[in-house]
Parts: sequence; C-alpha cells; structure tokens
Amino acid sequence: MTSNSQKRLIRHPLLANHPATLRVSLILWAIGGFTFIALAVLPMKEWLQGIDDWIWQLAVDAESSVLVMLAKVLDFIGSTIIVAPIMVGVAVYLIVRKRWEGLAFWGLAMVVSQLFIGPVKALYARPRPPMSLVATTGYSFPSGHSVASAAVAIALVIVLVPAGPERRNLEIIAGVFAFVMALSRVYLRAHWFSDAAGGAAMGAAIAIGAAILVHRVVERRHGGS
Repeated sequence: MTSNSQKRLIRHPLLANHPATLRVSLILWAIGGFTFIALAVLPMKEWLQGIDDWIWQLAVDAESSVLVMLAKVLDFIGSTIIVAPIMVGVAVYLIVRKRWEGLAFWGLAMVVSQLFIGPVKALYARPRPPMSLVATTGYSFPSGHSVASAAVAIALVIVLVPAGPERRNLEIIAGVFAFVMALSRVYLRAHWFSDAAGGAAMGAAIAIGAAILVHRVVERRHGGS
C-alpha cells in the first residue's frame, strides 16, 4: 500500500518533467556561467563592459520620475526586510504541513542562493556603476537583489503549487518578475546590466537545480526510477 507521505509526494511533486526542467536549468547555468567567465577574462570583460556602459547610458537618458518610483518600489520588495520573512515564513509553513521534501528543497535553494552572493562579490570586487539612484553597499557583481528575487520567486511556485498547467503559467510569471527586478536594478544604476542578468540567471538556476537534486534523492529513497 502507498503511505500517506508517498501520496503527498505524488500530489505535490517538485518536478513534473525531469528532462525539460533539466534543460531549462542547464540553459540558466550556461547564461550565468558565461557572465562569470566573461568578467574574468580581460578581452571578454572589456567587450561586456562596453555593453554595460551603453545600457547604463540608456538608463540615464530614459530617467523618469514615475519609472524611478516604480523601480524603487521593486528595490524595497527585493530588500532583506521583505525577503527574509518570506524565507522563514515558507519554511515554517512547510514544517507545519509536514512537507519534508518541499522543506528540504526550500532550505537548500535559499541557503545556497544566499551563500552564493557574498563570496562571489568579494571574488570579483567589481565597482558599482556611477550615479546610483539608491543607496548601495559592497561590490557590484552579482546583483544580490536579482539572485534572491529569482531564487525566491521560482522556488515559491515550485514548492507551493502542484505540478500542472497552472504551475507552468506561474513559473513564467515568476521568471518575468525576476527579469523585471533585474532590470529595475540596472535602471536605478545600482548595478551593471551583466550584474543583474547573471545574478537572475544564477538565482533561477539554483532554485531549479535544488528542485532536481532533492526530488531525485527522494525518488531513489522511495524506489522511483
């Protein structure tokens, strides 16, 4: 007979399609990885900085009080004061509901995404863009807002919404949100475009990669293929 815990796993699987999810994860890792390599290799770094400078100038030329206000709202939404309670609240919810696979996934995605930011910033020590419209601290690459927002938004959908068409739609919305959050950091001149793009890609890849890893471990424990 199937145990209650196994039934719960069937009703709320982290992944509905392993091959497709793995392909998406690999694409995201490739995008993020390219940014990391490009910023570490001088000729590619200069080429990428040229693109960043061009986009920075576009942001300066397109400055609007309304858009700045909206971007600052996103800046607040992506701040620790909002993100940290969400991380803790979801973990408590999963514990109360005894959803251990979801809890393992959520914890892994949140811990890895947060631990990822500081050491990489210190490693690259990239200066921030000039004329930032918001207060900033620390180095520029990668964008912590972009990493955290992508990881949290996508992980929320994976852990709270059962697999199916509704989840796929919400995953798209989560991806769009992460992309808009990344662009807002560029618009506020808090980060270069490559900081935000690479950060968002890595945050999303960490969330999806954590889901793949935890789900496969659980499948093996329960004798899945």
